[in-house]
Amino acid sequence: MPTEIFSRHARPQVLQAMGDTRVVFISGARQVGKSTLGRGVIAERPGAQEFSLDRRETRESALSDPEGFIAALRGPVLIDEIQRVPDLLLAIKDAVDRDTTPGRFLLTGSANIRTARTIKDALTGRMETIPLWPLAQSEINESTTNMVDALFAGEPPNVTEATVGRDAFVSLAAAGGYPEARLRAGRRRHDWFANYLDTTLDRDLRDVSDARKLSEIPRLLRLLATQAANVLSYRGLAGKLDLTPDTVREYVGLLQTVFLVRLLAAWRPGLSARETHAPKAYLVDSGVLAHLLDADESRIGSDDQVTGKVLENFVVGELLKHADWAGTDTRAYHYRQRAEEIDLVLENRRGEIIAIEVKAASSVSRADLRAMEKLRTATGARFKAGVVVCTGPRTTPLGDRLWALPISGLWA
Repeated sequence: MPTEIFSRHARPQVLQAMGDTRVVFISGARQVGKSTLGRGVIAERPGAQEFSLDRRETRESALSDPEGFIAALRGPVLIDEIQRVPDLLLAIKDAVDRDTTPGRFLLTGSANIRTARTIKDALTGRMETIPLWPLAQSEINESTTNMVDALFAGEPPNVTEATVGRDAFVSLAAAGGYPEARLRAGRRRHDWFANYLDTTLDRDLRDVSDARKLSEIPRLLRLLATQAANVLSYRGLAGKLDLTPDTVREYVGLLQTVFLVRLLAAWRPGLSARETHAPKAYLVDSGVLAHLLDADESRIGSDDQVTGKVLENFVVGELLKHADWAGTDTRAYHYRQRAEEIDLVLENRRGEIIAIEVKAASSVSRADLRAMEKLRTATGARFKAGVVVCTGPRTTPLGDRLWALPISGLWA
């Protein structure tokens, strides 16, 4: 079964970073294409070398003498799965301090090495991290439109004749963005996700953590799946798992470290207030979420308890990928004020905001707009656009700086 090859929107960022930064780190979950992207970039550089720490002989050599391993390298170097030998980062630090040539090391890793206690500060000021997420629909469909940039410009895509209803997303959300999982269906896809999670939770977590009760993390991940797109309560999760809230917080952090979970902070007008309100939790990939919920395409389309959760996770995940590639530098939040909620708020460095609400319905009611209208009034000219992403047939204006947008607008 051939693997599909896609042009990744993160590639220009990697190339740009290699031009002015000594160490570039492509970070992301297993099987999202980090190695493929890294090899494609390094192959264009004369005299480049490539090493994978998944190979036992290479890993053992690096473990036995990290300084000697790095000192023997010449020219641009790709080191794949760097989290397997984190002590190499200290040796890399010494090497790039002696020779400050940009683009000396291109690293990939399926765990966020910046969180490892022993090397957290090793490459500060010397390394740029480029996240690589599971495939976005815009990459699969070879679309160059960036939704985040379009909305900050007040110009959402003009979509016509889109698929109406839940058929617009169920198969896409169930497949998710992992290239290998997309090539399978039914039981074969379910088995792939099960094996993938077993490997990630067993090996990658042990590479980056000294936690003693890692056996509890699969249960936590399944519980987080049932709470996806909800405000996260560490205390509530702790009560269900017979753990302390601090332990749950630590374990959620580990799931972020291996790129299975993402948290969105709460947006508030006051900057400090954003750090004191509960975040919202999402799975990084909608296919993983569907697997953890034991939901196939039919159930995603028919079970309302599953539909909204999977759809919001799918749409928010797509938009967060767009935000990484956007020309506009943003931070992502959720918004909740009393009984009013907005699924996603993006704010740029100028203080401008866009708001996105997600609905499985094909039509939009005035109630769906109420929170965005109030946010627009409160923020004035800073509010650039608000969209309700829905399953309707076309892009429809809904008032001043407000639109309904078909889901396919994310990749049209």
